[in-house]
This record gives sequence, C-alpha cells and structure tokens, in this order.
Amino acid sequence: MSFWKNRRVLVTGGTGFLGNSLVPKLEDCDAIIFTPGGKEFDLTKEKNVESVFQNFKAEIVIHLAADFGGIGYLKSTRGKVYFNNVMMNTLLVEKARQYNVDKFVGINTVYCYPGNAEMPLKEEDLWKGRPEKNLASYGLSKRMMIFQSEVYREQYGFNSINLLFSNIYGPHDNFDLNSAGIIPATIRKCIEAKNNNNDHITLWGTGKPTRDNLYVEDAADAIILATERYNKSDPVNIGGGIEVSIRELVNLIAELTGFTGKMIFDTSKPDGQLRQCVDTSKAKKEFGFEAKTDLKEGLKKTIKWYMENK
Repeated sequence: MSFWKNRRVLVTGGTGFLGNSLVPKLEDCDAIIFTPGGKEFDLTKEKNVESVFQNFKAEIVIHLAADFGGIGYLKSTRGKVYFNNVMMNTLLVEKARQYNVDKFVGINTVYCYPGNAEMPLKEEDLWKGRPEKNLASYGLSKRMMIFQSEVYREQYGFNSINLLFSNIYGPHDNFDLNSAGIIPATIRKCIEAKNNNNDHITLWGTGKPTRDNLYVEDAADAIILATERYNKSDPVNIGGGIEVSIRELVNLIAELTGFTGKMIFDTSKPDGQLRQCVDTSKAKKEFGFEAKTDLKEGLKKTIKWYMENK
C-alpha cells in the first residue's frame, strides 16, 4: 500500500478489458490515476501523447492500450495493427523518458515469441526467430518495445519493464465476433446458439492448437507485483502455466454454458501458433507471482459476467 499511496499513475487503456480489473486495485491502494480515452487521446499521434504528459505529471506509466483482437482480426488488419502499436509504444516510452517518469510498465504478449519456439516458452528464446505469420504484425510491434526498453536503459538509465502475457480472459473482455479471441467468441456463440435452439456453432481452425490462459484478475495482480518489485529490462512471462488445447477449451465452455450442440471446426481458417505454454518460473522468482484462478472457475465467472451484461 505504501508504494502506491499518492503515486501519480498513468494507465493507458485503463477503461478497457484489463484496465477494468487493474484500476480498481490501484484505487484501493490510494494511487492517483489518470486513464486517457477518447479521440483527443489517440496515442498514435505525438501531439496527443505530449498533451497527456503535459497535463498529468505521471510518476509511473502502465501501458495497457493496444490495437489487438482475435486471429481473424490480426490476419485481416496486419498493416494497421503494426503501425498503431509501434507508434503508441514508441511515443509513450519516449515521452515517459522526456518527462522523467520513474517507471514504465509495458504490457506485452507471448505473441512476440518465434512461431516455432520450444515449449514451454522461455524468455531467453524470444529473439530466436520470427513470430507465426498471422500474429507477426502484432508480435513484432510489441517486441520492439522490449528492444526500446533495453537501449533506453543502456543510454539514459530509464527504468522500464515488459511483461509477456499469455491469453488473458475474463469479465469485460471483447465479445465482438469480428475481433474477439477464442474464449469470449466461444462463450457468445454457445449462449446465442442455445438461446436460438441452433444445433451447432462454427469455430476457426482445427481445434488442435494449445493455449495458456490467464484470468484477468490474476493478470492485474501480476502487474501490481511487478511494478512494486521488478526493475530490469529483461522481459518476464506471465501466464497460467497450464497448456490446454482449443478443442478441450471450447468443449469446457460448451459444458459450462449448457450448449449441447456440435462444435464444427472450419479448417480453411488459420490455427495461429500451434502451441502456447509459458514457463512462469521467472515471475515467481523475481516478484513472487503465481496465477491463482483455476481455468474452470475463471470461465464460470466470465460466463456469469457476460450473461449479466450482454
């Protein structure tokens, strides 16, 4: 509590999915929080980023904002996704340095890892290849933030960290079928199919790829711990540490939503990265983080939230 009390914390994307879990926790710690939003705070434009730092004298920046979505969205908007994320990340780190921010916390992604990386994903393997093709625009744009962190620490002594998150899910997620990830999209499809008496839903790919899933409240706890205790540019994996196939995952969602129809996998659509499981030992060693929420329990909470807020 004493670390955060009256600290001025800029949280980009603070009104979004992860922000809805993180910001209340920071408020409970008596931090002073600013969450820029709206068109006047388009963070891909330098004048807007400059304005943010001029108007709020941040001591800590937690950068949640990103142009991101499910594999269909990432595949169809590769140029846009790359540009928007590179611009946001680069400008925010540079302005944070210029305005003497004490610490910059970059929220990053395991999509940075090479598409053929060995499992479980280990931080030292990050630069050993290119991300999977459909994820590369997002993954490489975020990987550049890690490089910027390293060289800014070397030249300027600027304190910034990067947390490599696995697949985050939970309440307030994006349930838009045009851009949602596998968990929120499947929850919505199952519930709508059940309500409309449809006998099947269609999902992308083969169902064979695996994913490491992290409940959003656990993700928020990891950010708080890392901000308090970690001060190195070397990135750190944050995940649930359990590898589950997409087929197993969607079958569990069907069970929890009460949908009894068929799962049809459209194999003409891409799978994305074939395996995803992260080694989380570094997070435990460096700042004591371990995921607490069981996948089934997390999915129950997410489904309940969607049913109450859809």
